[in-house]
Amino acid sequence: MYWDEKFETMSLDAMQDFQLKKLRQTVAWVYEKVPFYKIKLDELGIKPADIKGLMDLARLPFTVKTDLRDNYPFGLCAVPMPDVVRIHASSGTTGKPITGPYTADDLDQWADCMARTLFAAGVRDNDILQNSYGMGLFTGGLGFHQGAGKVGATVIPTSSGQTERQITIMQDFGTTVLCCTPSYALTMAEKGLQMGVNFKNLRLRIGIFGAEPWTREMRKEIEDRLSIKAHEAYGLTELMGPGVAFDCRAQDGFLHINEDHILAEIIDPVTGDVLPQGTKGELVFTAIQRRAMPLLRYRTRDITLLKREKCECGRTLIKMEKVYGRSDDMLIISGVNVFPSQIESLLLDQKGIEPQYVIIVRKKGYLDTLEVNVEAKADIYQAGAEKIKEVEQNIESHMRGLIGIGIKIRLVPPGTITRSEGKAKRVIDERK
Repeated sequence: MYWDEKFETMSLDAMQDFQLKKLRQTVAWVYEKVPFYKIKLDELGIKPADIKGLMDLARLPFTVKTDLRDNYPFGLCAVPMPDVVRIHASSGTTGKPITGPYTADDLDQWADCMARTLFAAGVRDNDILQNSYGMGLFTGGLGFHQGAGKVGATVIPTSSGQTERQITIMQDFGTTVLCCTPSYALTMAEKGLQMGVNFKNLRLRIGIFGAEPWTREMRKEIEDRLSIKAHEAYGLTELMGPGVAFDCRAQDGFLHINEDHILAEIIDPVTGDVLPQGTKGELVFTAIQRRAMPLLRYRTRDITLLKREKCECGRTLIKMEKVYGRSDDMLIISGVNVFPSQIESLLLDQKGIEPQYVIIVRKKGYLDTLEVNVEAKADIYQAGAEKIKEVEQNIESHMRGLIGIGIKIRLVPPGTITRSEGKAKRVIDERK
């Protein structure tokens, strides 16, 4: 039932004792080994010995993404390079990439967290797991690979791309578990349909998806199209990669955080003040077992909330609500805060369209405007301009009623929006 029952079902008192011990060790470690953190802590007048309880976590300095870029590539690394056995990095699409060095022990911890993620989703040693995350610097591919190896599953490291070949392998090799981004899962479902594949006839039964935001509606779409049970893996390069949090059989909209490795807080994204459990705000993480690059109070920009309750699966690990959106992805249109995830939820609730869309932000005079291009189902598009207009107006009315602003909906022909083999690009900002 559990990969690591000791920690996954640990009592709160025992967990907090363990966390405090690891937090104190980590603060002492970075104070001694990372000049960036020594300077930060000295500026605040904090010494490692001042950390007496978990409440003192709030006294520690924040780490933000620009700190990692300013110290690129290894300014935050706490070990000499001979102790680093692997380096991962983010894509760097908005500047210098975020680097993630690992010691051998860091890799083993990461594999253990990934094993928990896979085991909770139902993966066992008799499964055949098709790993369709991109292999390379991106943490997804090798993160899932090493976690599956620890569980003992048979791994097919297909990486992303060559979608028709992916479907063929799925059929011929008897794949039972699929791991990829949710948008690529939809691309596979679409390609399989074109190939005449009935996924109900395959052995595929589980999907584990992450690396990009996806809604409950997207989960249902994937489950229906691939005839599987879809689970979520949450993580980020800065902390370890995937394996930070995962869902279980309850699938109640919350994910278990591996809190023996990662301390979680929720803060007000404006003031930085810590918020009580159950309050929505920005998610902040502190790594308490890593050695190569343990980050203190890393601001993820993800908007969510935390709650602590025993889950029906029996795990006692603290839970985070499925990420609602990112504070830096939030769009302010006519004074209204809009998250792309809101638009996706409303779109996938409508009939006559495919789950392929792109949000375009433009400036009209002094005002920002939103347009959503979404693919029509083939029968809708073939019905002609009048039917297309009717569907567009219905969606626009639905959006205005629930979000409160006007969003222009434009139905486009089936197959015209670029398909994703990794992270989907859902927002195009033409204001820049």
